[in-house]
Amino acid sequence: MPGGLARNTPDTVPFATGISCIMKSFIALFVLTLVGAAVAADRPNIVFIFSDDHAPHAIGAYNGWLKSVNPTPAIDRLASQGMVFENSFCTNSICGPSRAVIQTGKHSHKNGFMNNGNSFDWNQQTFPKLLQKAGYATAIYGKSHLKGKPQGYDHWAVLPGQGLYYNPDMLTPEGMVRIPGYCTDIVTDMAVDFLKTKRDKHKPFMLMVQHKAPHRNWMPAPRHYDLYADMTMPEPATLFDDYKDNAPPARHQEMEIDRHMHLNFDLFVDLTPDFPGDQIKGRFDKSAWHNMKRMTDEQLRAWRQTYGPRDKAFHEANLTGKDLVRWKYQRYVKNYLRCIRGVDESVATIMKTLEELGLDENTVVIYSSDQGFYVGDHGWYDKRWMYEESLKMPLIVKWPGVTRPGSRDTHLVQNLDYAQTFLDMAGAKQPADMQGRSLVPLLKGEKPNDWRDAIYYHYYEYPSVHMVPRHNGVRTDRYKLMHFYQFDEWEFYDLQKDPDELTNLYNDPASSKTIAMMKDKLEAMRKYYDDDSDLAEKPEEWQKKMRQ
Repeated sequence: MPGGLARNTPDTVPFATGISCIMKSFIALFVLTLVGAAVAADRPNIVFIFSDDHAPHAIGAYNGWLKSVNPTPAIDRLASQGMVFENSFCTNSICGPSRAVIQTGKHSHKNGFMNNGNSFDWNQQTFPKLLQKAGYATAIYGKSHLKGKPQGYDHWAVLPGQGLYYNPDMLTPEGMVRIPGYCTDIVTDMAVDFLKTKRDKHKPFMLMVQHKAPHRNWMPAPRHYDLYADMTMPEPATLFDDYKDNAPPARHQEMEIDRHMHLNFDLFVDLTPDFPGDQIKGRFDKSAWHNMKRMTDEQLRAWRQTYGPRDKAFHEANLTGKDLVRWKYQRYVKNYLRCIRGVDESVATIMKTLEELGLDENTVVIYSSDQGFYVGDHGWYDKRWMYEESLKMPLIVKWPGVTRPGSRDTHLVQNLDYAQTFLDMAGAKQPADMQGRSLVPLLKGEKPNDWRDAIYYHYYEYPSVHMVPRHNGVRTDRYKLMHFYQFDEWEFYDLQKDPDELTNLYNDPASSKTIAMMKDKLEAMRKYYDDDSDLAEKPEEWQKKMRQ
């Protein structure tokens, strides 16, 4: 009847019985919610902090020759709470390709992003998309370097291309915006805002914090201008390497601190917005000069107040020869480490935020970088080569309740493994076409008998900036074989006896059997990863081009 309870007919339910059904439904829903919360608690949040060009030997926890200057106190603290991977390597030592490998879990020849001139196909399978399907909230802030709009993320804001250190533009779902401030701090603030206000609190999350620093041109935050100012930084033992025992490619590169590091564009000598940079021709990275034109008056004034007196002292010294190289090295390494200090502070801020929000006990925190870097090693800066300093990349993982604090692992791992590791952590399916392997067993302290005994590498970007030839190679726990296949040149090293790779043993008769074994392994791994991208190259054609 209107305005009252329905009569007890076959299509109606008595009032008491209806209340009982409602209560049962509510209890069932409550139980499901508790079960869902328990399941979510078993699925950790993931915070992946990723910098650009951060050499492991510029991290205290890796005990390299720069440890004495205490470059990374916060990252070292993270390492003390988790695991340091001592044999962590990239598949292709350059910015965009490394990121593409991480997104896809596939080598460069499979994901289509082989050099920085390529464009990433965002429509392909990536691990953030798979995490979304598995119920994760996802976000990325900072450097993507894969062109286009990121897919697989609920929230994102990325730098266009390499981006700038000061007052950078950021590509967002709403379009391009310019954000005042220092890039590392901006990216950190975005990550903190996601943790505090933007994430879906009913879901586990995966947050990627992607820093531009310490990429060239190494412009530090104003608060770090005077960091290390009164120190003389240690020099690498190979600062004055003459490459006499390398194959010819090592002598024909364009990445030496001596011959190729530009006093104005790379080391900021006399650099102002009025500097006549357009009149200087050559393959120079002029981003620092372009960035200066966007600085506020206050930012520019602080910059010149710091670097102006240092420039004056440099001119008065009138340095030449090795003294000039040493000065350039000191200016470079200090700015490089100043940029790293900004990243280190970002790690501290994010860790503190997780603790304040009560998220630290169920959040995996990873610190890594896209490859290693030359901090004067072999007299170089930049990366690209398969030599150790650019092949090795940092990987530090804190996983509360799973990974033993202060542990170190020596298995051969690669950025190829990251995608499957994240999926495994989340309890999501690992697609069969991914080419890496989950690191979860290693993080649990296990020692799988069937772990890989070698890693495969392939670099493609030539001819290009720094003029490092295309090459592939294989590295075991002791030996390394590299093939500069454009010129049919080889290098072979015994890393146990020669960790700095100063003695090329390729023509050593005593090493012939080992070299033959390594060549077989290189061919086997090339086929295993289905990589025929080097077979199209004809060495005689490239040699002819070089002679011209």
